[in-house]
Amino acid sequence: MNRRSFLHQSTTALAATGLSSRAFAESKPKTIVLQSAWATHNIGDIGHTPGTLRVIEEHLPEVKVILWAIKLDERVTAMLKKRFPKVEILQGNLAGKDAKDEKLREAIRGADLYIRNSGMGQDTNFMQFCQKAGKPYGLFGQSYFPDMVEGKGAEERKALLNSAAFIYTRETKTLSILKNAGVKTPVLEFGPDGCLGIDVRDDERGLATMKKLGLEEKKFITIQLRTHTPSAPGVDDKRPQKLNPLHPTPEMIADDERRAAKYRELITRWVKKTGHKVLIAPEVKKEMEHNKRFIYDPLPPEIQKHVVNLDEFWCSDEAASVFARAHTVVCHEPHSPIIALANGTPIIHTFSEFHSPKCWMFKDIGLPEWLLEFDTTSVDLWSDTLFAIDADYAGAEAKVKKAMAYVHECFGRSMQRVKQVIGA
Repeated sequence: MNRRSFLHQSTTALAATGLSSRAFAESKPKTIVLQSAWATHNIGDIGHTPGTLRVIEEHLPEVKVILWAIKLDERVTAMLKKRFPKVEILQGNLAGKDAKDEKLREAIRGADLYIRNSGMGQDTNFMQFCQKAGKPYGLFGQSYFPDMVEGKGAEERKALLNSAAFIYTRETKTLSILKNAGVKTPVLEFGPDGCLGIDVRDDERGLATMKKLGLEEKKFITIQLRTHTPSAPGVDDKRPQKLNPLHPTPEMIADDERRAAKYRELITRWVKKTGHKVLIAPEVKKEMEHNKRFIYDPLPPEIQKHVVNLDEFWCSDEAASVFARAHTVVCHEPHSPIIALANGTPIIHTFSEFHSPKCWMFKDIGLPEWLLEFDTTSVDLWSDTLFAIDADYAGAEAKVKKAMAYVHECFGRSMQRVKQVIGA
């Protein structure tokens, strides 16, 4: 072979190798690491994950998703694997030393984008890790207390927020907090809580639960009170807000008793007017005993016989199945109403903003008339709102449909941003 032939063949081989490498790179799926699954004792903290995975799957079906699950149990894992069999699930700690921790770090280093899912957490470790790894990161449906951008270390935290590829806040209160603090990311917009995307249902369990409790479709409402009690026996709340205090103050105990009395009055009015049942439906496991103590036990016998409790905690898919068949979901917590809306059911969120600004998301998606502050709103207005839903139930369902159409429009816009970031 002469020199010219050798050079020609070598150049051709190198070109072919280059083309092959580029083709391989182009055929390799884009990858997102989603940090989620915050807890297993709260159907909202469970529900964020299937909701956001569904949104990503719907808009970015070609993208590979790796779920960094903070907390799992057997039932939650089975639900996720059944609905999202292609999603790889990892657990671990960014600062840990085990093999699972290194596998997690490698997954983030190899990803095209890191997304922190909807929640209230103010952790910034993932932002610092992504910056060092040269990986873009974004926040999807996030809420913050003002101290995220105030006080000691605020400038460092704001700098990390500024470096995000996008921040979608699940209510405009957090959006205002960040904007007023001078946070400027390429995209800083309202974007609904990921749990609103939920589509998992466990009808087998849900229908069995309804049969066991004697609940008829669209002939029962659900109730859930949030109390000032520890998240687990002997565990204090480390957050300065003390949302789940180990030692509630006398004022906090009085709040719980007063609020429960208002719920008992609403239950009494519902039962007397309709003759239908009420389900005390847990959003958070720890509230089951307190709701029984504060709401069910003090009810007079003639009302109590129309009220039922779950005797064991449920998963988000079973809750979704029951909420889909409820008349109205009334809740002090926000995520039972979210799961209800995603399944077409009207809601009343009797909120306390003390727990977080996430309550305002219902106003932001177009349902201000169903957002009633717990302490300043009378039971008369609660019952008027509930019976207005009952009087024009088709109209109430139409409101739900319109709100959810807006939610999915917002999801579509946020996923377009994700596409831009990963170059899909």
